[in-house]
Amino acid sequence: MENLKLAIIYYSSTGTNYNLSREAETAAKNLGVENIRFRRFEETVPENVIKQNEDWYEHYKATKDIETATVNDLNWADAIIFSFPTRYGDAPSQVKSLIDSTGGLWQNGKLVNKVVSGMTSAGNPHGGQEGTLLSLYKTMMHWGAIVAAPGYADPIIFEVGGNPYGFSVVGGTDLTGKHKQAISFQVKRTLEIAEKINK
Repeated sequence: MENLKLAIIYYSSTGTNYNLSREAETAAKNLGVENIRFRRFEETVPENVIKQNEDWYEHYKATKDIETATVNDLNWADAIIFSFPTRYGDAPSQVKSLIDSTGGLWQNGKLVNKVVSGMTSAGNPHGGQEGTLLSLYKTMMHWGAIVAAPGYADPIIFEVGGNPYGFSVVGGTDLTGKHKQAISFQVKRTLEIAEKINK
């Protein structure tokens, strides 16, 4: 597992998905993975708009030095964990901007058999989390990627809300021990599948 290349790519306006992604990074490191690229989706909203929301602006300033994801990161990775909030049951435009630029990789078969898993958040428990992850996975099927959803393969999934598509949480929630356990399980499952694919 230590030889796997993992990209963790997130978008977060006020910090929730940043925190989920950092927890995924910790879980991967605990499993012995050394080749990790921690990246953020490029912010496309003008700074003068971001400044109108104090929490958004504070998080933007605190994380703007994190490298932005490129198609090269997708090409490099054996496994990819995405984390981003729902926007009307779908991915934010910042996420779509990168995904829509992958045509060259797709045409050359470079995204086939990438092992992909997703995490998300919304403003309430039924704010579109499952739809957002299903939308992501539909795109991954076009890539020919392997979707590594957690399913109900561990009892912790039931304990944190029962979303078999990927870890999800209400925005602004402080992560509990059980939340971290569920993220760790999803990361482990993703990496175990990637290890089998890349033998």
